[in-house]
Amino acid sequence: MSVKLREMLEKRNVAVTAARAMVDKADSEKRSLNEDEQRQYDAHLDEATTLRENIDREQKLIDEEKRELGIKLDQQTDKPPAEEARSKAFRKLLTLDVGNGERLTAEEYRTLTAGNDTAAGFLITPQEFVKQLIAKVKDQVFLRAAATNFSTTNASGLGFPTLENDLDDTEWSTEIKLATEDTKLGFGKRELKPHPLKKLVKISDKLLRADGIDPEAIVMDRAGYKFGITEEKAFLSGTGNQQPLGLFTASALGINTDRDISTDMKQTDFTADALKAVKYSLKAQYMTKASWLFHRDAVAKIAKLKDGNGQYIFEMAEALGAIDTLMGRPLAMSEYAPNTFTTGKYVGMFGDFSWYYIATSLGLRVKRLNELFAATSEVGFIFDMEVDGMPVLSEAFARIKTA
Repeated sequence: MSVKLREMLEKRNVAVTAARAMVDKADSEKRSLNEDEQRQYDAHLDEATTLRENIDREQKLIDEEKRELGIKLDQQTDKPPAEEARSKAFRKLLTLDVGNGERLTAEEYRTLTAGNDTAAGFLITPQEFVKQLIAKVKDQVFLRAAATNFSTTNASGLGFPTLENDLDDTEWSTEIKLATEDTKLGFGKRELKPHPLKKLVKISDKLLRADGIDPEAIVMDRAGYKFGITEEKAFLSGTGNQQPLGLFTASALGINTDRDISTDMKQTDFTADALKAVKYSLKAQYMTKASWLFHRDAVAKIAKLKDGNGQYIFEMAEALGAIDTLMGRPLAMSEYAPNTFTTGKYVGMFGDFSWYYIATSLGLRVKRLNELFAATSEVGFIFDMEVDGMPVLSEAFARIKTA
């Protein structure tokens, strides 16, 4: 463990301990936190949350440095001629000095061209670039790591059969009695049809041509960030109309309203009993993989809750690499989970997120725009891909709703 990581972890533990001590003191005196104590408590909790984000970010940077070292080592080995040609052509595409008349050669253009459209075709990224970009998306989007992912080149998408109505239980009978026919068995289908997803990244022309700058890394980082944020929002709150169907969107095709749990919930706050009701509304077979999902504003409220024995139901992780837990199950935070605490709003969920399916088309593409942003000395890169997602098994989730 690096010295910087160890120091941040120690500071987080100090902040958590201080926040806990304040709540314990108020509880022992059978009172609520006064205004000054509440302000100090919130400050400690904010510090702990910020430190956790910084720890995660530092760990990712360390992992990224190790990965980059691995890529550089890989580059020392011989690549197939076609792959090496694509890589060189793509690097040249990113660093062209169009003002001085630089262009791709006919051979380089053919290396990158895949098909034609009304704008004279598009260029595909080299395979290793695509792999790095998708890895970036997984780092930044909670559901990409927890969901079940599929890749497809089928324009009509993917279809999955579902059991909509099951048979009744079997019946005890006698040897010569005919079996009773059961007509309730019924099947349905869930369809994932990847929708176009586009983002424009503008990079300084000077920056692209600067010595010591890796233009691939710059574009990859910006595109990964843009795709990650857009996907996260859709996977959580998408309408399902020309975009993914979100977890917090009530739908008969995804999670129906019969999976909304609001038992004993206060209008603008959580209770320990309500969260217990949410947890045990899920069948046992989903428990082993289930986790909680909240916005950090919701976690700040939950961190204060105790059970009937005076024990905190929320446990902040105290070791590097560990994650916070709530009632014995992992807790994940997303900046794009709902955090409006008024009547009848979704404020979190508990479920097995492997039952959220994501289908991604393989055609990640990039176009370079030289003249459009020339006035500001920038070069534009348009990335587009096709993706869809939806929860496919309603009973695998329990959605928390305010009263």
